[in-house]
Amino acid sequence: MSENEKALKPEDLTRLFVERANAGDAAGLAALYDEEAVMAYPPGSTTVGREAIRQLWEKVLSNGPHFEPEEPLPTLVFGDIALTSTPPKDGSGARAQVVKRQADGSWLRIIDQPEFRPPTS
Repeated sequence: MSENEKALKPEDLTRLFVERANAGDAAGLAALYDEEAVMAYPPGSTTVGREAIRQLWEKVLSNGPHFEPEEPLPTLVFGDIALTSTPPKDGSGARAQVVKRQADGSWLRIIDQPEFRPPTS
């Protein structure tokens, strides 16, 4: 994992995601995911594993998208597993992630349903 800031609570992952995405840091984004994480993207398919997720974000970030922070919905926690989500600003549903507490107390995404649509410039 990179030496980037770790998520000390589940909600930190959303903030760190936006910061790293806007910095064009695909490796930093991938570091927010478990080694075997599953992401429902591109639409209609899945991307599995941190390395594949890094490669995917490299492609997406090469287009220079800009991400805006979104106010998180309440986090649901069950032991070392949590569900985080944010409603898109256009009100078209919600993004959802299942995250897992790591041995060091930090949190990583294990399942990501981004409902991602590239921002328009």
